[in-house]
Amino acid sequence: MRGALRRAAVRVPGSTSNLGAGFDCVGLALDRYLIASYEPGAGPLEVERRGTLADLRASPRDDLLVQAFTGRLARAGLGEPTGRIVVDSEIPFARGLGSSAAAVVAGWVLAGAAAGLEFDRQGAFEEAAAREGHPDNAAPASLGGLIAIARDGDGAVRPFRLPLSPTLGFAYAAPGVVVATAAARAALPPSVPLAQAARGLGRVAALVHGLATADPAPLRAGFADELHVPHRLRLIPGGAAALAAAEGAGAWAATISGAGSGLIAVCPPERAEEVAAAMGEAFRREAGPDGVVHFAARPDPEGARLIEA
Repeated sequence: MRGALRRAAVRVPGSTSNLGAGFDCVGLALDRYLIASYEPGAGPLEVERRGTLADLRASPRDDLLVQAFTGRLARAGLGEPTGRIVVDSEIPFARGLGSSAAAVVAGWVLAGAAAGLEFDRQGAFEEAAAREGHPDNAAPASLGGLIAIARDGDGAVRPFRLPLSPTLGFAYAAPGVVVATAAARAALPPSVPLAQAARGLGRVAALVHGLATADPAPLRAGFADELHVPHRLRLIPGGAAALAAAEGAGAWAATISGAGSGLIAVCPPERAEEVAAAMGEAFRREAGPDGVVHFAARPDPEGARLIEA
């Protein structure tokens, strides 16, 4: 290929989205990471997957990270790359923590670093939003922190940062089953009554205020939802029991993370481990022990970044 690529490595956070009433418009980067590295070499581009992706059997051609990597190089006129990409992820796959968005962001940023191009967070966001289709995950993965997504008059997607209290803790848990995004989307009604939509707008305002101030009352109101959670919760074995367990262990509120099957709870930071364990135990009891994951999580304020190759 024209132009020599160099060794490079990137780290991208996972993300939780929706957070109850913030359906399709609020996302938060969390400290569960995908790390991708590139090593120049001869022969066709190879991919090695580790961690939560170790069992993924997609060909390089069908891999979202590789598609973003080769796509950015092609736009720069650098042709088909050779060498090896190693991907090591601790983001649970297909369980509501933005693993696909993180992969696209990682591929875009990794290609830029390998080719000596500019570090382009906005480009990474736009690529992931277009390729993966979830800007509420693409924005926190690339930009970090708590991000809101809005569309302006011409339909363009605009991310903007929201204030987030440093005194919030988060807890995550998921059963062993995955919920396909397509199935979660198909479970939603095609329309909702105006009064229901209006109640949702008030809850979004409460959600934003609660996340900024760590005030439990607006957090409870903001995590409540009528648009998507009731329809998706029945797709998650043990989900209702796990939500109840979170609040029983001291969470201020809990809801579905992304499209599921994972759940996310907000709580005092010192209770996060206990809340996560309670949700995990409810999943083991109600849905079976295989594949259950749970952990306390902290917000990631930085988003995608380069690391030592």
